[in-house]
Amino acid sequence: MKCDHCDKPAVVHEVVIRNNATHEVRLCAEHAAQRGYQVPAAPVTQLLSQFAGQIPVLAASARREPAGPVRCPGCGLAFAEFRQSGVLGCPGCYEAFMPQLGAVIERAQAGAVHHAGRVPPRMEGMADRAAMRSRLLQELDAAVAAEQYERAARLRDQLQGLGGGAS
Repeated sequence: MKCDHCDKPAVVHEVVIRNNATHEVRLCAEHAAQRGYQVPAAPVTQLLSQFAGQIPVLAASARREPAGPVRCPGCGLAFAEFRQSGVLGCPGCYEAFMPQLGAVIERAQAGAVHHAGRVPPRMEGMADRAAMRSRLLQELDAAVAAEQYERAARLRDQLQGLGGGAS
């Protein structure tokens, strides 16, 4: 892109939209300075690469990692070995590596720390039904305790309709 006022390469590209009309301005460094634009001394790509070079240093200083390598007291597996194989050695590894595993699970589940995957088609309604059944059982117990027998009968019928009879 060239400057709107001369043949030099444009370093400023501004798009102004007013009343649904688009107006583009392209200026070289000289004309941009005349109009009051701040033009960086170094190219933006160079500034970004310098900033990106500092990110690992900043991230490492912000992290609080233990002084020595973390090992599972049950099987002796080191976290570095888990990272290579992707397999934990024993149930004690979950507790030993909990701080590190949390981050791994979050990355794998797109930020969630619990299962966020798909439900198999044959199981789709089962979780909803189980939650509804649990809620109805609690309401049934409360209705019986409050001696609201008509309400309890309706709740019992709803439970039977879900396929889980009242006990």
